[in-house]
Amino acid sequence: MAFKQNHLLGIEPLHPTEITTILDLAEEYVALNRSSEKHGTTLAGMTQINMFFEASTRTQASFELAGKRLGADVMNMAMAQSSLKKGETLIDTALTLNAMHPDLLVVRHGRSGAVNLLAEKVNCAVLNAGDGKHEHPTQALLDALTIRRKKGRLHRLSIAICGDIAHSRVARSNLILLGKMENRVRLVGPPTLMPRDVEEFGVEVFDDMREGLEGADVVMMLRLQRERMDGGFVPSEREYFHRYGLDAEKLAYAKEDAIVMHPGPMNRGVEIDGAIADDINRSVIQEQVEMGVAVRMAAMDLLARNLRRARERQRLREAAHG
Repeated sequence: MAFKQNHLLGIEPLHPTEITTILDLAEEYVALNRSSEKHGTTLAGMTQINMFFEASTRTQASFELAGKRLGADVMNMAMAQSSLKKGETLIDTALTLNAMHPDLLVVRHGRSGAVNLLAEKVNCAVLNAGDGKHEHPTQALLDALTIRRKKGRLHRLSIAICGDIAHSRVARSNLILLGKMENRVRLVGPPTLMPRDVEEFGVEVFDDMREGLEGADVVMMLRLQRERMDGGFVPSEREYFHRYGLDAEKLAYAKEDAIVMHPGPMNRGVEIDGAIADDINRSVIQEQVEMGVAVRMAAMDLLARNLRRARERQRLREAAHG
């Protein structure tokens, strides 16, 4: 398989063929997860440590389940009670981790670039579970798998990403991935929630939902991330829903077979109407959750293969210099 990465820190470094490799393998894990025997041995004998400096029940549970289904020994570190609260640096944490000899490290951190720093210091494969406003690669990959399964392809689609673009690492990773796969991407939302450098993304930008959704194949809603805001970005949740919340009237401007996505957790009545979120004909939100486990299994599988090869090469070099 064409996958050369030692870590999964973002979508930016991935070649389109590597994206396809992850998705193709994830398809196999979808089948495994739907079978009566859900457990494999791909990661047997390997240790996976989940370090979530930011709380995220959904993503952490998905990574934990993925690791266990592949046979890994999985440990969740309670970072809220960790030594970092007592003044330990991220570098000190990396040194401590190295002493534990993990094989896979899953990290979510509130600061952009923190996961990359850890990857430089630890002797294992690192997966970025979201860092600051930077990236959330496995979310973009599971979104891509969901789209490909529902639309039969992952190229030349019209995809509208709507809502709080400025604070969303999900939006950034999706922008990069969908762009690599030759899709037409539109950003829809209030100017206060658009990145300052939005013009550099090479996408269409709309502040009117109806215009932005016109003829869209995919409507991807984003959570309003108040925890990352430090000012009055929206006048009120009611006004936000009136102008930018997805309801039946606005969705009617998209194609009749357009699918609706949301990375979760949803704020019903703020970003999306409950009836749309629960519409079994349009909404693929539950499918996204299912695809998340399969994609994370695929990513860890591929990284583990490369890690084993690298360690074997190192062993042979050491033996040669014996």
